[in-house]
Amino acid sequence: MEQFDLIIVGGGPGGYVAALRAAQLKMNVAVVESTHLGGICLNWGCIPTKALLRASEINHMLHDLGTFGFAADNVRFDLEKVVGRSRAVSRQLSRGVAHLLKRAKVKVFDGRARLAGRQGDVHTLDVTKDGKAVATVGAKHVILATGARARYFPGLEPDGELVWTYREAMVPKEMPKRLLVVGSGAIGVEFASFYRNMGAEVTIAEVADRIMIAEDAEISAMARKAFEKQGIKILTSAKVGPLDKKDGTVSTIIETPEGRTELTVDKVILAVGIVGNVEDIGLEGTKVQVDRTHIVVDEFARTGEPGLYAIGDVAGAPWLAHKASHEGIICVEKIAGRDPHPLHPLNIPGCTYSRPQVASVGLTEEKAVATGRKLRIGRFPFVGNGKALAMGEPDGMTKTIFDDETGELLGAHMIGAEVTEMIQGYVIARTAELTEAELKETVFPHPTISETMHESVLAAWGEALHI
Repeated sequence: MEQFDLIIVGGGPGGYVAALRAAQLKMNVAVVESTHLGGICLNWGCIPTKALLRASEINHMLHDLGTFGFAADNVRFDLEKVVGRSRAVSRQLSRGVAHLLKRAKVKVFDGRARLAGRQGDVHTLDVTKDGKAVATVGAKHVILATGARARYFPGLEPDGELVWTYREAMVPKEMPKRLLVVGSGAIGVEFASFYRNMGAEVTIAEVADRIMIAEDAEISAMARKAFEKQGIKILTSAKVGPLDKKDGTVSTIIETPEGRTELTVDKVILAVGIVGNVEDIGLEGTKVQVDRTHIVVDEFARTGEPGLYAIGDVAGAPWLAHKASHEGIICVEKIAGRDPHPLHPLNIPGCTYSRPQVASVGLTEEKAVATGRKLRIGRFPFVGNGKALAMGEPDGMTKTIFDDETGELLGAHMIGAEVTEMIQGYVIARTAELTEAELKETVFPHPTISETMHESVLAAWGEALHI
């Protein structure tokens, strides 16, 4: 049996980053990955979807050239090349992860790992590939970073042809003319944006009473208005009936408080959440607790079983790559005897790369009100920002929520162009525990859309200058 200081099961954004940090801390590390280094995020999620969305934004702009004084005839796209570029970006980055791990002297096993018991304080794992034994390995510390997969419900099962998960939605062979997206979280909204920008008729069905339920209600309402202006049909408080597949189309009945909608589409994308990959990894007989398909951990990613840890999607919400990476670093540093700060969930930014983009950190207004504090809320619209107007992106808003007594930034919420690039400013402010005093005194460059961040802070105290 080959032994290591640390074995990481899963080579996604949590697992490979944890391995690199452990190597920096002079640990002897192994990663077991069954499919692709970089995980779902790099191969079938964050990265390839952004490549697709970029292509769809270009397609949208090419059909809006008159706004900027240009004209072009016979504008068209080659879907095979659009998808091919997306896959090429993923392949390049996956090879990059392999190179980083090799340079860090992290041993990578190609296969599936299963816990096989303990010998003293050493966890043993069996690694197999296609049912054949690859290796038996052991380590005092094991991090489970097995990720998650798409959730689906009875009557709404994917078939890979007419009913898609995110995997099929990223590699379409032809562009559907009519599309139903079930679910309006980040995944659903991003695919709705992509396909609408590429010319498809898109309907979103959401079981909650509003779209993007994790976001501030005011931002959610603005997003809905923007999507509907683009031609996306949105049904909320919606119950999607069984899917009837016939003659290459899918028909269903969607019930809402306003009535029944009969819909026939070419494709359906299911985006109704994820479930953790906790099966067949040997948790039986351990003290690991699983709650609704997610492994229960403490603030340092420790499970109930000594020497066994879990990070990323398998360890629960929020299901974000940057959360997984940071959890991996914290976990490894704790194992190494360092004193890392626990990850504060309210300091984890959320980003949706739709058109318009949405980004946030901290408490929504509703949750801030529920704390019982006296609040100061500032808002600044993009229409009052010179750079946004020059870019042709006047639709958007930056919203900040402060504790009136202490000046603590409780939450920040943004919708509009490039807000996913700017939210980090507020994340730094929350992490550093800055108040409105420091944010007011911060110099923001002109002309930039980031000036809306400053103006929103000023607006919370009735001091906005450009509105």
